[in-house]
Amino acid sequence: MTIRFYVDADLLGVAKILAGVRSDVTYPGDGGGRGPDGFERPPCPVQAGDKDVDWIPQVARAGWIIISRDRHIQHRPAERQALIAAQAKMFRLDARHGLNKWQQLEIIVTQWRRFEQMSELPGPWLYMATRTSLRKEI
Repeated sequence: MTIRFYVDADLLGVAKILAGVRSDVTYPGDGGGRGPDGFERPPCPVQAGDKDVDWIPQVARAGWIIISRDRHIQHRPAERQALIAAQAKMFRLDARHGLNKWQQLEIIVTQWRRFEQMSELPGPWLYMATRTSLRKEI
């Protein structure tokens, strides 16, 4: 099993829950460890506090799909350009309503099969995820 999904620091609580049940999920500061299926998850090279323009290319080079709730990425030219230049693939949770941890997890789990299916699409792309839909933003 290899890492397939990177959960951003803005979803750290949810990231730790997901890494506890899936060996293919990592997050900033993840020290690695044995996943629930017995596979060894390596430490994540990204640390909490790393700038988006620095970790986005690193995560994209690793071939990981990004899950974030960064609602401002569309409006920050440097971050948007980093996403496009790195050919990154990102799902962004609809965070307009100040979602709590349960609501964030609900969106991710509800859309997980679609996340897996779409992970094969070539980047760059950014989709906003809600419980009931995915909407392309890039």
